[in-house]
Amino acid sequence: MGELIFIVEEAPEGGFIARALGQSIFTETDTLAELPEKVRDAVRCHFEEEKRPKVIHLHHVREEVIAI
Repeated sequence: MGELIFIVEEAPEGGFIARALGQSIFTETDTLAELPEKVRDAVRCHFEEEKRPKVIHLHHVREEVIAI
């Protein structure tokens, strides 16, 4: 596997949630600064070293509601 994409969203209770596309990998964090290391840890736990992706993309999704 060459690359892995995570969707990053704000958690309803605060902090952030990151979910991998196409894999059952999930992690949570309180701050965006902590997020890259938490994602790396989750990927290390999920894949054996020789099967780990070389690149991880963090795709930040932000929902915004506006009044008309």
